[in-house]
Amino acid sequence: MVEPELIRSAQSGDHDALVELLRQIETHVYRTAYYMLGNEQDALDASQDALLRIYQHIQSYEEKAQFKTWAQRIVTNICIDRFRRAKPTVSIEQHEMVFPTDNHVESQMLASLTAKDIRAAIDQLPEHHRSVVVLRYLQDYSYNEIAEALDLPLNTVKSYLFRARQQLQQFLQDYQKGGVHG
Repeated sequence: MVEPELIRSAQSGDHDALVELLRQIETHVYRTAYYMLGNEQDALDASQDALLRIYQHIQSYEEKAQFKTWAQRIVTNICIDRFRRAKPTVSIEQHEMVFPTDNHVESQMLASLTAKDIRAAIDQLPEHHRSVVVLRYLQDYSYNEIAEALDLPLNTVKSYLFRARQQLQQFLQDYQKGGVHG
């Protein structure tokens, strides 16, 4: 948790406080960039851009949102810009991904899938659905935090997640039936 005093010190020109603030969030920023962009080099570039932007714009942070959410919005927007330019994919090969399930059949289906299948399904999602899936299931953000980070109405976030789950379920069922792998 980032201390409010550290933020205020950084905003009032304390260089050491600003460096400490960036150190506290750099892993979080990198992890988000990695989950969204899918490879280490792009994630390093995006997280460096995000940390630089945070450094340059620390004065514009207002305590309306949590600092973590404000930083998340910056890194997410940078990643979305990169999506638009390069159409990269989300990679989760080395990370576990757990979707909450309400029925036993769905649990069994997900348990039998490989990370490659799940990654391929996520890759097929439209960009806006992919963003909310990454933030919700890989970064464990609440619906409200996602809404703040992406600057979307809460109901839009819920709608995107609902549609994304439906699409993922269909994609994953297709993989189970036909062995379609990406």
